[in-house]
Amino acid sequence: MNIAEKLLAIQTELKAPKNQVNKFGNYKYRSAEDILEALKPYLAKNKVSVKVNCSTKEVCGMAYVEAKATLIDAEDPNCIIESEDGAFVELNAKGMQMPQKSGAASSYAKKYALGNLFLLDDTKDSDATNEYKSSYSSKPKLSKSDAAFERVSSYISSGGDINEVFKKYSVSSTLKKELENLV
Repeated sequence: MNIAEKLLAIQTELKAPKNQVNKFGNYKYRSAEDILEALKPYLAKNKVSVKVNCSTKEVCGMAYVEAKATLIDAEDPNCIIESEDGAFVELNAKGMQMPQKSGAASSYAKKYALGNLFLLDDTKDSDATNEYKSSYSSKPKLSKSDAAFERVSSYISSGGDINEVFKKYSVSSTLKKELENLV
């Protein structure tokens, strides 16, 4: 099997349930550690390894953590597949010291980089299910420049339900037409 076939095998078999509970927000979630633990049985079986790296940089005067999840073929270590995601460090998070704030952003970025690589569905994630009482839309706006756009395009192209995307994201009419063409 080549690395793409190995990744496909893992993507179709891997289950990483949301067994963690946020008592404050009353929702279930999975952590990067949960994903890695669920992934371990598939690594030896498919002769691959996974490496997750983080780096921090400044973007618009704010600390931004980038995570890269790399799938490495053990039979040919030069064959890799990567996925990236990132998160800003929330400096105004109450009750947290700076290491906890950067750690939270790092965990979030790692979780989504891994989720992107292994196609873990996040449509029932807290970001999509919380009821926010705010003057702002509870749905994030999707644009081509967002990291989420690549995930969404891949999800739709591989047979994902486009209506689930529209439930989760606010999409302009132009972008909506473009996404509908992927179906």
